Amino acid sequence: MMSQSPEQSPLTPNQYRRLALSLPDTVESSHQDHPDFRVKGRIFATLWKGEGVLMLKPDQQADLVESHPAVFAPVKGGWGRRGSTAVRLDAADNDAVILEALKTAWGNKAGKRP
Repeated sequence: MMSQSPEQSPLTPNQYRRLALSLPDTVESSHQDHPDFRVKGRIFATLWKGEGVLMLKPDQQADLVESHPAVFAPVKGGWGRRGSTAVRLDAADNDAVILEALKTAWGNKAGKRP
């Protein structure tokens, strides 16, 4: 489980946005009045109510939830069972973990990892 160190603070929505937009060919758009991040026109991540959401495969989601349960959780309902994963930005004190998760979601939609 990740612990917050004095040198690092929780991720902000703008930092999450910056990490998502750092991936190749990513554009920010809007979906149901909240920001989303797309590659090849396909949504791989969103910001919703101050939290991140990643579009993962169920096995990828399970790995992240097991490795970092304070940060990642399935979205409630059917979307979560299909891999949509909530990212608790206030618990995410490690940019590298979030960037790797974003890369995984990006790769699911782009067809390869950056």
